[in-house]
Amino acid sequence: QVDVLSRTMTVQAGATLQAVHEAAEAQSLVMPLDLGARGSATIGGNIATNAGGNQVIRYGMMREQVLGLEAVLADGTVVSSMNAVLKNNTGYDLKHLFIGSEGTLGIITRAVLRLRPLMPARNSALVATDSLEKLIELLTFIERELGGRMSAFEAMWNSYYRIACKGPHLGEPPLPDEYPFYVLIESAGADLEAEGEQFLATLGRALENGLLTDAVLAQNSKEREAFWAIRDNIESVVTLWPLAIFDISLPIAAMESYLERCAAALRELLGELRWVTFGHLGDGNLHLAIALGSDDPALKQAVEKLVYSELSGIGGSISAEHGIGLDKRAWLGCSRSPQEIALMKTLKRALDPGNILNPGKIFLAS
Repeated sequence: QVDVLSRTMTVQAGATLQAVHEAAEAQSLVMPLDLGARGSATIGGNIATNAGGNQVIRYGMMREQVLGLEAVLADGTVVSSMNAVLKNNTGYDLKHLFIGSEGTLGIITRAVLRLRPLMPARNSALVATDSLEKLIELLTFIERELGGRMSAFEAMWNSYYRIACKGPHLGEPPLPDEYPFYVLIESAGADLEAEGEQFLATLGRALENGLLTDAVLAQNSKEREAFWAIRDNIESVVTLWPLAIFDISLPIAAMESYLERCAAALRELLGELRWVTFGHLGDGNLHLAIALGSDDPALKQAVEKLVYSELSGIGGSISAEHGIGLDKRAWLGCSRSPQEIALMKTLKRALDPGNILNPGKIFLAS
């Protein structure tokens, strides 16, 4: 159910993200969370994992899109906090207990989502630059020059672009695969002509300032979709199999030194290093896929320890947007203090004393 005047949508947890997008767009509105699995990902799952996606830099993660929700507790109690207003400062905001809790505190059944106006002027470009330092400078430059209209800044290292831009369904790569770094930049605004001129002028100034080495502008929706098809071609990393995949976040200023330390340590551990890097640079979220060369669980654990332990001292997170589940449970202490984990367990015991809701996820209940 869409309320056009208040720009909200009431939706059941099983609705797919794509169905929500289509229902909103039919009313000239948008639910800004977006990710490659939009056709199969459900709203309940997006909320339970506090999903991030491609437009976090402008609109925030799933938490920012949820005004209210309904959940069923372990004892069968239905907690209905179906708030539909932006401001409701009345005691504890109970929805936040369930957002990002991975189903361990309650089963989400419905939600009230915040919608935004659909921006008709959408501009996309795929650009290349020759250093991580320039890539970070480019982020600041574009964000400032577009005055808050930037909606995506998706970075791809050469290691990812080189394999992701190829495939029978992708056609000719829009840029050569010889550059060190690539970025998919997108803006959204209200005035089609003015927004396009500003976007093009901004890219021109970035080129003049030496922040870009090459660029191609999408001339239509088909070309825009071709850019996103490269960014979303995550399946291409299976060429590294067997592999370990990471979803980390860290301060942007620490990114270069972190990756250099990881690369050196991984080479020492693995001998030959084959890995790819890409991610939502604007919010400090990187995805790493590292070829292991072996199915040995001990080797995978050693790689995980290396990647995660390097985050501890710089305020990083072992999971930027995908949650903990079972796979990262052993490493939770790299991102959360003993006091935080103890409080999480207290909440778990209070709401699920029998440990029947997604048992074993995030941490072992005690």
